[in-house]
Amino acid sequence: MPSATLTFLFAIERGAPAPLTQHRTKAAVPFGGKYRVIDFTLANCLHSGLRQVLVLTQYKSHSLHKHLRDAWSVFNAELGEFITSVPPQMRAGDGWYGGVLDALRQNRYLIERSRAEQLLLLDGGLVYRMDYAELVRFHVEQGAGVTVAVRPAGGAFPGGDVMLHGEAEHITGLGPPPDPAATFDAPMGVYVVDKALLLAEIDSLAAAEAEATPRASAESPPGAGTDLATHLLAPLLGRETVCAYRFGGERGRVTPDRYWSDLGSTDAYFRANMALLEAAPPLDLYQPDWNILTYQGQYPPARTVPGATSGNEGIFVNSMLAAGTVIRGGGVSHSVLFPLVEVEDGAIVDEAILFEGVKVGPGAQIRRCICDKDVVIGPGERIGFDRGADEARFHVSADGIVVIPKGRRV
Repeated sequence: MPSATLTFLFAIERGAPAPLTQHRTKAAVPFGGKYRVIDFTLANCLHSGLRQVLVLTQYKSHSLHKHLRDAWSVFNAELGEFITSVPPQMRAGDGWYGGVLDALRQNRYLIERSRAEQLLLLDGGLVYRMDYAELVRFHVEQGAGVTVAVRPAGGAFPGGDVMLHGEAEHITGLGPPPDPAATFDAPMGVYVVDKALLLAEIDSLAAAEAEATPRASAESPPGAGTDLATHLLAPLLGRETVCAYRFGGERGRVTPDRYWSDLGSTDAYFRANMALLEAAPPLDLYQPDWNILTYQGQYPPARTVPGATSGNEGIFVNSMLAAGTVIRGGGVSHSVLFPLVEVEDGAIVDEAILFEGVKVGPGAQIRRCICDKDVVIGPGERIGFDRGADEARFHVSADGIVVIPKGRRV
């Protein structure tokens, strides 16, 4: 089955949270102290035995390409395994990818020359764990033309989502539930499509996608979630077998924690990182046979040392500290620190996410902040205590999370 499945992983859109995607695509956004968002989807492929992966890239892709080279050069080309970045090749015109289906259309030649029988289509901007092998097996068992992984969305129906409904596993319609407050199933950015069916339909599907989808900008075409559900599934209902595979069931080897996040806003991103600090986090990073791979620099161990002036011990409470981090007499609590972070004497870091290379100066105090890569916080600075003052200098989310942009010296 692995050799019969070709995987397309979409990382073509800018995505959200917008303050963190100024210099990188969403799939390359750091997450969880040492990972990139795309690592979770790629780890799912690796553990599922699916090792023919094409990563379609476009928006500010250098950071992502570098990460794929450094972290994911683990497959053996002699065995027909690969993870390959595919920016727009201009084979079907001189335009960029206009959407997910257009990206597939432009790479039709890669599909045609593959010996795969089905294609696995994945959104690279999501965080979850899933055994794709069971999804593909289910697709084959059902004799489906398309299978979409769904999750219970619950709560009131938001207008931007798509409900899938039908009998048993077969989907017969898309649209809002009869009762707006009823629980409904929503697509989660994971699809299996028969190769022959996709090749027969891709030109008309891509044309319909282009006609129906407004382009916000040439740099940031639509994502792979609800848009793909609408433009791929709707035209095929009634004439092809379209099935729903329920996420978080007992099938598969990964523990069914049922965690899924689209990190769709600054607040959602912040909450997802803070949830990793709970005593029983909703996302299990510690299943030994489903580890999440990433690139880790050869940095020294994280450590705490007394402050040079105060002599106070550096401390951290309920926090994640990556390699190379040093707390010199400062205090860190309920925070996520990426590699090479420095917290100086008397500084206080509370409920914060500090990306690689952030430096917090002596006596500075920051709370409920996200500091992008290489931010420098000057001595005695206070951030996260006065919303008006913070909004005058930085982006502040609806929940009051302060985002300090990459390389900023404060």
